[in-house]
Amino acid sequence: MALSTQTVGNLVRRTVDAGRRRRFAKGNIELWANLVIISWAAAFMLWQGVGFAITVSTVFAIWAILAVSLNLVVGYTGLLSVGHIGFFGIGAYAMAILSSDASYEQLRTEAIPTFGWPFFAALPFSVILAGLVAVVVGVAFNRFRDDIYVLVSFGFAVIAFNLFLNWRPLTRGAFGIHEIARPEIGGWTLSGAFEFLVLALVFLAIVVLISWFIVTSSFGRVLRAIREDEQAIEVFGYQTAHYKLAIWVISAMMAGLAGALFGSWTSFIDPNSFVLLESILLVSIVILGGLATIWGSILGAMAFVMLEEGMRFLPFLPTEFVGQARQVVLGILLVLLMLFRPQGLVGRFRL
Repeated sequence: MALSTQTVGNLVRRTVDAGRRRRFAKGNIELWANLVIISWAAAFMLWQGVGFAITVSTVFAIWAILAVSLNLVVGYTGLLSVGHIGFFGIGAYAMAILSSDASYEQLRTEAIPTFGWPFFAALPFSVILAGLVAVVVGVAFNRFRDDIYVLVSFGFAVIAFNLFLNWRPLTRGAFGIHEIARPEIGGWTLSGAFEFLVLALVFLAIVVLISWFIVTSSFGRVLRAIREDEQAIEVFGYQTAHYKLAIWVISAMMAGLAGALFGSWTSFIDPNSFVLLESILLVSIVILGGLATIWGSILGAMAFVMLEEGMRFLPFLPTEFVGQARQVVLGILLVLLMLFRPQGLVGRFRL
């Protein structure tokens, strides 16, 4: 029996309305994720006081730089790396060695080379050193794809940690490095927590701006094409190995910047800050916020920092179990996301 024109029209309208409702619901999920996390962060920090809010915001800025940089590799290029924490550590140790002058510590253990450079002199070297290591590592990594790429990046994270731990004439091993310099501008030392927060947010803004410029350019479009089908883009004459190496190095330099900020902010570093677990947590932040979205990385870092700090104030949770509880909760969140929203909170693509 033939369908009437009115019946066909009703079916078309229902289909269109259903599509609109799906898009509206999807948009609402992203909107509510933004509102809930931002409101939660603001309320929690105001509840704990200004000093606590400044400290948490500084931690957030550093982790957000890391997350944005890793998303360039994982989200936009499709290279799942779990070794990013190695570049973070390289930047931190370069800043520590170049700017530290902890002579009193050398009386207790073997002496290490210290130069006493100011922060802004050591910062470019920290970033460049991370980039140079990334060039060497990236040339080797370009031989691999998919699961093998994950394994070799895992190996890089393990090697980096063991170098930090065992290269004692340079890193002091488990003793760590003290007295890392704080930034100075024209004789004014940014020793206060608020001043350092402003500096960290400025660097975060710079990293976000650079990342936005990359992903919206023709270079970024090639990266997305590599993520979708690397072999297909090679057919059109693109040297995908060069593009992957370039974004790998850029991402590593951003991670080195975050490491240098971290070292200066804490004024002490040791290998325990750069264990493999930290790299896995970083990948989790990127997945939580969403792949191939800069804002998602920022939102994921905010949610992670709030989760990490907020669980310390749960009255029913003993202090000695806080660290393990954080990992359990983050793992549960990731499982739920993979089941019900595999693209993350505000992501566009699935892992």
